[in-house]
Amino acid sequence: MSTMKAAVLVAPGRFEVSDVPMPEIGPDEVLIWVERCGICGTDVHIFNGHYSAHNLPLIPGHELAGTIAGLGENVTGLEIGRKAVVDINFGCGNCFYCRRNEILNCASVEQLGIGRDGAFAEFVSVPQRHVITAPDDVPFEILALVEPVACVVRATRKANVGIGQSAVVLGAGPIGNMHIQLLRLAGAAPVVVLEANPYRAELAVAAGADAVVSDALELKAVVSDLTDGRGADVAVECVGIPELYRLAFDVIRPGGHVSAFGLAAEGESHSLPLLETVLRENSLKGSVAGMGQDMHDALVLLRHGRLRTDAFTGSAIGIDRIQTAFEGNDMPSGQLKMSVVMDSAAVSA
Repeated sequence: MSTMKAAVLVAPGRFEVSDVPMPEIGPDEVLIWVERCGICGTDVHIFNGHYSAHNLPLIPGHELAGTIAGLGENVTGLEIGRKAVVDINFGCGNCFYCRRNEILNCASVEQLGIGRDGAFAEFVSVPQRHVITAPDDVPFEILALVEPVACVVRATRKANVGIGQSAVVLGAGPIGNMHIQLLRLAGAAPVVVLEANPYRAELAVAAGADAVVSDALELKAVVSDLTDGRGADVAVECVGIPELYRLAFDVIRPGGHVSAFGLAAEGESHSLPLLETVLRENSLKGSVAGMGQDMHDALVLLRHGRLRTDAFTGSAIGIDRIQTAFEGNDMPSGQLKMSVVMDSAAVSA
């Protein structure tokens, strides 16, 4: 094969599904036949022109699961036909940041589907050291969740959540729902969620939220009541709205922590009350992507059923319908996430 089908984002808001050249495989690279690729909130930001617009035209897509289809001449230890997922953050592998698994800060970092062509395509080539083989008994729809779950694994680690610590999750979309579940796995209690959308609020309860609040004006009082007046140990912002970041600081206790996860628009900011932050010994830490061991741990959690995945795996579309999917017209009831399947004929209408 010299060409493959791919969804190319040629301009903000406009995909073209067409035949494009097959990716070349370098001597240390692996060719992955993409079976399924989830649509991420970051992909939506790229589609809307809010993020990575300078990289267009681009094949987005980074939440991939597939099968090894080709091996570079220097590749060892991998076999064609094995299921695989991909650690999508490609650093130099040698610098201070790469050695510390802080690859996003590497001066030469590239992210699959964000800074280089990704997985809304039949095939993608990646460095061997970023390929993680997966057991045959884990279905592709579950494997496509490894990358987003890894992002939440990393954020939960950075938040240093312990058993019996209280947590607030601001926004219960796909990533917020995963945060609810990972916080519970880490031992957080209670887990309080702010979500105005009734159907997402219902799914948050199913994911294990102890309380769901629809009105931001009521959140602080609910958190105070559930934490003996202290406030939450941790608040996770999952939406990327400055007002919610301000609310996150309002609902944490003295000595509490804000986990910054939601992608705000470029140039948006939150004014931090410095004296209050110092005197209360509050903290803020950003986290956006899973990498390295985060990916392996996410695969273990998913393989052994530690997360409820039914709201993430029940909706798939063929690549030919990707424009409609990104325009927001295809999400069925009871689902938080949609995936793209390369073989459109394999997806029921």
